[in-house]
Amino acid sequence: MTNANDNASFEALTFGLQGEVFALDANCVREILDVIPITEVPGADEFVGGLINVRGRVVPLADLRVKFGMDRPPFGPDSRVVVIEILLEGVPTIVGLLADKVYEVTEISGASVEETPEIGMKWRSDFIKGIGKRGKDFIVIPNLDSIFAS
Repeated sequence: MTNANDNASFEALTFGLQGEVFALDANCVREILDVIPITEVPGADEFVGGLINVRGRVVPLADLRVKFGMDRPPFGPDSRVVVIEILLEGVPTIVGLLADKVYEVTEISGASVEETPEIGMKWRSDFIKGIGKRGKDFIVIPNLDSIFAS
């Protein structure tokens, strides 16, 4: 994904969590699924506390709301699982991310992405790669490397 100080534009999938809009580099998105049965893993961390079956493959399911200290209401009609492929410790890994709603794939200008402010953030700044702006709306770009390393 682009760095906050990089002026290159990138295609991003935007999705909602508790009324906030987040964006992921669209290149890492493999597919978007309706919420499917989740197998909870006893003793697992709440962040990645379940597994799902994606086309015969066992995939860990992460809930970014846990890392951002958000409420976790029951799934609604717009809830989705965004299946992504990311590098974890240098190994390509398929992970499902819960989303309250998936909006669209859109272009985000690198020039509109700013560094995460150290003051006034309700979330850990190392969990945020940058804050994008589109019109009057802010789009949070999560730092998945930092989130999954924590």
